[in-house]
Amino acid sequence: MKFIMQFLPTVPGSPEDRERLAPIGHSTERVQQMLAETVELARLAEDLGFTAATWSEHHFYTEGLEFGAGPIPHLVHLLGKTKRIKLGPVGFVLPTWDPIRLAEDVAWADQMSRGRVIVGLARGVFPRWVNVLGQRYGVVPGVLGPAEEEHNREVFEELFKVMKLAWADEAFSFDGKYYKVPVPASGHEWLPHEATRRYGAPGEVDDQGWLRKISVVPKPYQKPHPQLFQALTTNEETIRWAAREGVVPMVFLPFPDLAVQGAGFYREEAAKAGRTLARGESVGLARLMYIANTREQALESARNGSIFVYRQFHSKFYKQIPTTIEPFIDANVAFVGSVDDLRRKMESVRERMNPEYFMILVDQGFLPFDEVKQQIELFGTKVMPELMA
Repeated sequence: MKFIMQFLPTVPGSPEDRERLAPIGHSTERVQQMLAETVELARLAEDLGFTAATWSEHHFYTEGLEFGAGPIPHLVHLLGKTKRIKLGPVGFVLPTWDPIRLAEDVAWADQMSRGRVIVGLARGVFPRWVNVLGQRYGVVPGVLGPAEEEHNREVFEELFKVMKLAWADEAFSFDGKYYKVPVPASGHEWLPHEATRRYGAPGEVDDQGWLRKISVVPKPYQKPHPQLFQALTTNEETIRWAAREGVVPMVFLPFPDLAVQGAGFYREEAAKAGRTLARGESVGLARLMYIANTREQALESARNGSIFVYRQFHSKFYKQIPTTIEPFIDANVAFVGSVDDLRRKMESVRERMNPEYFMILVDQGFLPFDEVKQQIELFGTKVMPELMA
């Protein structure tokens, strides 16, 4: 089993701090504290043997929550502060990006770090920012309705194709519903065609000197591209799409029954696509994680942690999302307890699902930072070693 640590990240502060300092997202002092904490967490994960450290992409959080705006700057910053661990957002909200610009930025970071980048992808949840940054494609989050969900998915899948073509060695053209390469798609006259024909990629220009295809540079250090992940998902259609495309889904369904079923969907769909996988191969399981010397201490942390963002934000869009931690615990979406408790839960994960990747969601910014580090250290030293591949 390979382990991934995910933080949001979050501008540090208690609920009282957020009200007193509103908008805390404008506070340079607190933003600098957040940046220092994410560096320390990435280094801690590296020292403990985690495969990767990751974060989410969100924007406009004046409240200081889910503060992963600018995922590429975060990536380059953390790559420069670490040595071995892989890093990357899980994930980039693709329907709000230009897919070629994203492919270029990822390839540059992968080259600069000599292959330490991973790429997570998401479709977006909150209309406050997805509506704004996705306006070129007319994208709004699927939470607003089934038609919006279908449009969002259609845009996502088309841009995904373009991004992968941009990483490939071959020059390409693309005539999609939302994106075209080149523009116009029929091509155009390219005056320095002789130089491009002589020094450029095969197929970029035709015999008449017209630009017919492009080739994006640089290419990623990892071939054909960094490992791809799908951000936290509870959706069968998304899991099956990931299986067809060779993307690792981070399953966020209740464990064991629904999570195991989701992994089964992936394996079944992968087989249809010609990929024969072992049980749990190419699948991830993501859990909220609270570990302490006693279960009571862990439960206290869980009640004071990131449940705040589920209560204040997520539950407003998804009525089925609980506003207290106890339903998460009952569904085994949150693993809460002592070292022995967590060992038993993780052994059950290995026996029932055996995911290739296990992601712990940590509460940087919600809990005191020393408490967050202590939890990661307990998990990394007392639980992980028996399970690591």
